[in-house]
Parts: sequence; C-alpha cells; structure tokens
Amino acid sequence: MSKQYDLVVIGSGPGGYVAAARAASLGLSTAIVEKDKALGGTCLHRGCIPTKALLHAADTYDEIKHASLIGIKTSGVSIDWSEIQKYKNKVVGTNAFGVAHLMKTNKIDVFSGFGSLVDKNTVSVDGPKKEVLKTKNILLAVGSKPKNLPCCGDKPDKKILTSDTILDLDHIPSSLTIVGGGVIGIEFASIFVRFGTKVSVIEYMPNILSMADEDCIKELKFQLEKQGVVFYTSASVDKLDAKTKEVKTVFTQDNKKMEISSEYVLVSIGRTPLTSAMGLENTKVVLDKGFVKINQCMQTDESNIYAIGDCVNTPWLAHVASKEGLIAANHMAGKKTNILNYDHTPSCVYSEPPVAWSGLTESEAKARGLDIKVSKFDFIRNGKAAILGKTRGFVKFICDKKYGEILGVHIIGPQATELLAEPAFAMQMQATIDDIADVVHAHPTLYEAIYEAALGATDQAIHG
Repeated sequence: MSKQYDLVVIGSGPGGYVAAARAASLGLSTAIVEKDKALGGTCLHRGCIPTKALLHAADTYDEIKHASLIGIKTSGVSIDWSEIQKYKNKVVGTNAFGVAHLMKTNKIDVFSGFGSLVDKNTVSVDGPKKEVLKTKNILLAVGSKPKNLPCCGDKPDKKILTSDTILDLDHIPSSLTIVGGGVIGIEFASIFVRFGTKVSVIEYMPNILSMADEDCIKELKFQLEKQGVVFYTSASVDKLDAKTKEVKTVFTQDNKKMEISSEYVLVSIGRTPLTSAMGLENTKVVLDKGFVKINQCMQTDESNIYAIGDCVNTPWLAHVASKEGLIAANHMAGKKTNILNYDHTPSCVYSEPPVAWSGLTESEAKARGLDIKVSKFDFIRNGKAAILGKTRGFVKFICDKKYGEILGVHIIGPQATELLAEPAFAMQMQATIDDIADVVHAHPTLYEAIYEAALGATDQAIHG
C-alpha cells in the first residue's frame, strides 16, 4: 500500500532538507528521499563542509608556521594527514547527525534509495526496501555530479581525481595538477600548496575565477603565485596519460604544446545536473540542456512539481539552494514569499586570501551601460589588518553615480567571506552607499574597511 504525503522531496542537500523542514513547519506532511547512506547531500559530504575543514587546517598550519613574526616561537610543527582526515570526517559526521535530527524533530519521514517519478503525483523509491509514495507536491533537489574531461572516459584512472575522490586521499600529494581554475580548483590549490604540494592550475579561460571582479582576480592570482601555485591560463587539455608512475597532462597554450607530470590530477571543470533516469518524461517537466526549467516560484511546467539547487540553471551555491527551497515550500503552502534577486547572491571563495562578492562586477556594470562610481579601500591602511599581519587586499564598491545605489561589492583579504555580510545586507535592503558611510563602525576592526570604502564613494575619504 502506497503512503500519502503533501510533499515528497527528492534529495537531502542544503536545498532539500531546508525545504522539507520549512514545509513541515507549515503543516505539510513531508517525506524526503536520499540515495546516499546519510542525509546532507554533496555540500555536506563531498563539497562545502569537508573542503572548508581542510582549508581551516591549512589556515591553522599557516598561522603557526608564521607565528614567529609576532614573537611566538614554535618548533617541530608538522602535519599529521590522518588526523586531519579524522577531524574532517568528524565535522561531516556531526553535521550529518544534525540534519537527521532536524528531520526527526519535524516528523519528516526519511526514505533511503533512488527516487524517480512514476507520474506527477507518485514517487518510486528504489532502495533496500521498495516504496511507492503518493503526494500532492514533489520537490526536485537532486543536485549534480562532477564533469569529466572527454579524454578521461567514463571511468578515469584512480590518479585522476574529482572533487569527490580527492577528499579521501591517504596522503598529501607531492605534486598536483588542477584542471579548472574555478572556485573548486582554486580552493584545492590553496589547501595543498600550503601543505607543501607542488601545484599547477590549467584554466581554459583567460582568467581564473572568471565570474569574479578583475581586480580581485589579479590580486588573488598574485598572492597564490607567491605561495607557489603555477598558473596556465587560456590553455586547453588535450590528453591525460596515467599509464606511467606520474600522470602526464598534455595541453595547448598559445598554440604551443606543453606537458606537466604530477602525482595526481584533479579535474574540476564544473558539474552536471543529476536529472537523467528520474522519470521526468512521465511528467510535463521540461529540461533545457539538462537543467529543469522553472519559474520565479521554483515551479516547473508541471505546476505541482518544483525544482531547486544544482538541477536548475541558477547559481550553484548551497545558500542559494536553501533560499530556493524556502521559496518553493512557502509557495506550495500558499504563503506569500519574496522573489529571489540573483544579482544580490553572495559568492565566496575560501582560499588564502579569501574572496567574496555580491552584485555586479565593474565590467558587468559597464556592459549594462550603467553610470557608475568605483571606490576601493586597501587593507594596508586598516589598523586591524596591520595587527593580523594581513594587509594585502581591498574592499571595492561599484555604485550608481547619481543615486548611490550599491550595484556590487568585492572583497579580497582577511575574513572577506565574513565581511561580506554588511554590504550584502545593505544591497538587499536597498540601502545606499551614503547609508553605509553614515553608520559608525568600531575601531580597530576589519569591517572599518567597508566604512572607508563607502566614505571614498561619497567623496569623504579620510585614509584613502
């Protein structure tokens, strides 16, 4: 006998479990289907959380190594990779327990197995136990998987890694070639170069982090090169040869054939949505290049089926998926909900130095024909940055020249990912750059740099 629900969520990542919890709190009887052994999705088990745990370990090691600069003598500092892995796994496990507890306290039924659509109101679960779930609404939060290079085939050699498999290495590689200079590639470069790995990054585009502001890209590339990362941009990979002791990466740059040998290769060229073999053909759901087509309320062409996160063509970020999940849950419950402004999406790269931004880049604003004013304040003039010994980087505002609307903010430097909160909130609340300049900011703090950049944008610069 099939079970009846108001909502069945397929996928328990940060979009799926948040949507399920919200729907349940609104009184909808809710079930969630997950094909993995534990709840949490890619973000928790193979993405955001484990990578940030490794980045924290690298940050801590880096701080200790340079402690002598502030008069703290250290000796015999070393890395125990197995203990770092235990720490990472403990962080993941703790968070996974938290997600499971959230489902339990909200009385959400959890089903293990692969969920597919029999029709618009029926979900089949193929797991340890076959289940058939009848439901008024379905939410697709099925996520994505790493793309492979065509030259790798369907089953790459074990020395050719993805963002999934690199997390489980049993030792720190002596050398690593990273194919792809996006967020994932840059974060892994930042992890391993500080652990002593010889790191090379091959990027097809003219710049790494092509979605970021050009000034931030230039500064990040400079600082990573100082740490030892070697970059090859405007380069295309022709072949990966893993038959020898080391992997040979053959690529073309400026019409010149080049070759790098390394212990491992990480392929981080993007991800592809997991929308195949789901039975979507049994519904009116439409796919566009593998992505589920949705409206602003996250509805598909089948009005009771919603989709969020990596399976739709919106920014592939955990926090975006969570917000989309809330919008979908509110809409199906008949609650008023605000439309998500993707121009205000905060983006973060947890490298060293970290990079964070929200809104338009300078080039994007100019491409839209906007009359803008740009203000930039360097951390070298910030007292707290001097105390921390991290004076490279800046806060940069892109503003409308006439009305002072904040069109974009870009930060690179100490705690950039945390500092983004104030200007991102200001943008969402439609505050102007004058409003930020009028707020008293504590001294000495890093977030004074936001204040100083705002002063510069309003022709009141003090330290600029």
